[in-house]
Amino acid sequence: MDTQQTSQLTAARNWFGESVLVKLGFIGFLTLILLIPSNAIQELIKEREERQDEVVKEISDKWSGKQLIEGPVLVLPYTPSGTNIYILPEVLNINSHVDPEVLHRGIFDAVVYNTKIRVDGKFSELEISKSGINPALIQWDKAKVIIGLSDLKGLKNNPSIKIDGLSQAVEPDFGSLDLFTNNLVSLPNLSTQKNTALTFNFELDLRGSTELNFQHLGKSTNVTVEGAWNSPSFTGRYLPERRKISAKEFTASWKMAHFNRTVPQQWIAKNTVLNTRGPAKQKNERDLPYDTLKPENAADDNTFGLKFILGVDQYQKTMRCAKYSTLIILLTFISLVFSELMLKRKVHFLQYILIGAAMTIYYTLLISFSEQIGFDSAYLIASLCTVVLISSFIAALLKSKKPAVVFAGILSLFYGFIYVIIQLQDLALIVGSIGLFVIISVTMFLSARIDWTKK
Repeated sequence: MDTQQTSQLTAARNWFGESVLVKLGFIGFLTLILLIPSNAIQELIKEREERQDEVVKEISDKWSGKQLIEGPVLVLPYTPSGTNIYILPEVLNINSHVDPEVLHRGIFDAVVYNTKIRVDGKFSELEISKSGINPALIQWDKAKVIIGLSDLKGLKNNPSIKIDGLSQAVEPDFGSLDLFTNNLVSLPNLSTQKNTALTFNFELDLRGSTELNFQHLGKSTNVTVEGAWNSPSFTGRYLPERRKISAKEFTASWKMAHFNRTVPQQWIAKNTVLNTRGPAKQKNERDLPYDTLKPENAADDNTFGLKFILGVDQYQKTMRCAKYSTLIILLTFISLVFSELMLKRKVHFLQYILIGAAMTIYYTLLISFSEQIGFDSAYLIASLCTVVLISSFIAALLKSKKPAVVFAGILSLFYGFIYVIIQLQDLALIVGSIGLFVIISVTMFLSARIDWTKK
């Protein structure tokens, strides 16, 4: 009886150790378990990316932040109920030459820039007949021309503005009006002209970081930006009408009419806010009857510009790579099972765990090397180290170099396939789908050549 029980236990133990179903079940379970360190690695990548963002913010805080050029806007105090008449430019022309550069803080980089901006144009003529405004109630001597700038720290000179050919001083205003986040105000005395169809021009010598943006506030807005940078990313609601990007420099130009702008040409209000929520309607505010005011998100809707991005974002690419970790591990395990069955050699469960651990550590190698030498070189080094390690381990397990070489080729194919996918943008889905279809087809073909009844 004892002999029979011993034989049954031995048979059960052998079945458990050799059953393909048991091994496949274990592989599925192990793959799910390896999701835990894979998720931890993705959190590590996010943490490193957040640290880079913190460094960029620190550099921006000391240099100057993102710059948003707004205005100019002509403001006329109007006696009834303490309101103001706001008048936007009829024509607004902006020309900017940008010189970006990369600042380093340890292993992290941030893009900053110097730019010289020239702005000129002409304000609209006040529509007295359509608006019902009484010109005698306009305080022409208290007129203001307001320019918005998101970070005043970036100013490298004391700007002045020429209004109708006369130079006017510009000073920061922090309290009387909330038109923009930061207001630069000029006080032209218009009591002699009593006219709003005035030409203007001014220049800004600025420092900024990461982004340079503008607001579409002219009835006709024309903007040209050029600089020595090969990878600008155009942001905001409007794309440039013309762009030219070479290996060393770029030129972009926008030409926009007021039909797709979300603010009126002229309006009356007590205190308008254009900096974050657009010209938000206040109590006793009214539009001039020939225009329609859209109060919410106007500034966001009218903002456009460009962002200076670094050529390689190793964190984004590493994160995309890490998201394929489960697929790579699973395919590697299945390939190893087929190798076992074809060569009729067993690989222990513990050895599967060690191989899974090596393929998980691959991503920590990738992120650490990419911070030092760039993503492409890091991907090559991490992939090469992992392929050599696992294929050498398999050669020792299966007592044969031939399957180890084949397995090295399979792993290299997998890592090469993932590298191609993460380099693509628009074609990533179709290439990935075709690649997976081919892998499944090959797996089906190999499985058909195995006699599953012997296990």
